[in-house]
Amino acid sequence: MFNDLKRIGLEACVLIAFGVLVGLSLNHQLLLDAFSGHLVSLPRQIAQESVPIALPIPALIDEVQQVAASGGLIVDARSPEQYAAGHIDGAVSLPLVEIDAALPDFIARIDKNRTLVIYCSGFGCPDSFDLAVRLIESGYTDVRVFEGGYPEWRDAGLPVAGDEQ
Repeated sequence: MFNDLKRIGLEACVLIAFGVLVGLSLNHQLLLDAFSGHLVSLPRQIAQESVPIALPIPALIDEVQQVAASGGLIVDARSPEQYAAGHIDGAVSLPLVEIDAALPDFIARIDKNRTLVIYCSGFGCPDSFDLAVRLIESGYTDVRVFEGGYPEWRDAGLPVAGDEQ
């Protein structure tokens, strides 16, 4: 009985070692890329056309306050109606639904090296992330996303402006 278990254990180890060797030999380029820091390698054409240079950085509520205090710009990605009803005090409106028409004017007015914090209607609202990616693609270098958005800011009792203060 003990000899059978010993033999089964030895066979299992041999099979695992063989599988590892075959896997490494078939995926050696992936392993080399991982060790050199290139975990994702896309064909050059795809990388240039569809992948943004960088992704926006998530920001917590205290970071949003620090950015606003240090001269950064808070950008509201919601519709003009939602912005008018209530928004973070000092935020500018750049609705994602009107981005094609509004972006050229925004680019002309706002320096591309300025820190931007984009927000929308809170967790589950993709507009802030989508707008942030669009701004990064337009050349902005420091773009952050406040995922808690207007609801978290308002509920924290921080300064808001608009019709429904």
